[in-house]
Amino acid sequence: MQKLLFILLVTLSLAASSAQAALNVFACEPEWGSLAQELGGDKVSVYNATQALQDVHHIQAKPSLIAKMRSANLVVCTGMELEIGWLPMVLRQAGNAEVQQGRPGYFEAGNVVRHLEIPQRLDRAEGDIHPQGNPHVQTDPRNIGKVADALAQHLAELDPANATFYQGRHQDFSQRWQEAIKRWEAQAAPLKGVAIVAQHNGFPYMNEWLGLRQVTTLEPKPGVEPSSSHLAEVLAQLQRQPAKMVIRAAYNDDRASVWLSERAKIPAVMLPFTVGGTERAKDLFGLFDDTVQRLPEANK
Repeated sequence: MQKLLFILLVTLSLAASSAQAALNVFACEPEWGSLAQELGGDKVSVYNATQALQDVHHIQAKPSLIAKMRSANLVVCTGMELEIGWLPMVLRQAGNAEVQQGRPGYFEAGNVVRHLEIPQRLDRAEGDIHPQGNPHVQTDPRNIGKVADALAQHLAELDPANATFYQGRHQDFSQRWQEAIKRWEAQAAPLKGVAIVAQHNGFPYMNEWLGLRQVTTLEPKPGVEPSSSHLAEVLAQLQRQPAKMVIRAAYNDDRASVWLSERAKIPAVMLPFTVGGTERAKDLFGLFDDTVQRLPEANK
């Protein structure tokens, strides 16, 4: 009986030790939380600071975020000033030295991909301008592959005892991801050259990947809701320069895109934009499975 009790206590102790050994990952956006989970498996415990139906440009630095940041071993964010309205305050208030910018526990996805739409002139009167370029890099799966390469290496350096585990997870993910990209590109091939309207300018990386041609946006300036007069101007533009569809992210209010859809007689397409944006987009693979299905269907 004593021997059995001893074995039970040792087992529980090892289980507790294993649970404590998991890296606490604070992901600023769901796509990076999903990627961290793919690469980290049971060696990571992931907390997503935002969800797909929130506008990540406008997040409040709530006490719950600060509390999670205090216990984080690794922070994974987009960077490129996407989180500038809330992340600096959360980092400062949390007082966790290991996850501050420049420390081993801080990782920015934007540092390892090519930036599109870097502004020539910085003027806040022009709306929500990002000096380092458009930050919505997650809409191109090739970018996610590059981030996966860098993040897997970062996990191995941060947690060297499990480096081999992370490398194995990365190899498996990378192989499945490259195969999926080929499938998505074949499925989306008819979209090359198709003209679209975007509600918010959140898709330049996707457009470049798939060869979509964005003719205009519903927002007169980034982050500024369109007025009725601006929508009328967009409608008039489409008489001269037709588009096949108007797209929006899951978190966008649909009124403007529905208004244009009804009057221009083109489909209004809601895209998940990130993990969790639709019921099908439950992980990174589902995100692009759903995106690449919705776009060709609207193009018929």
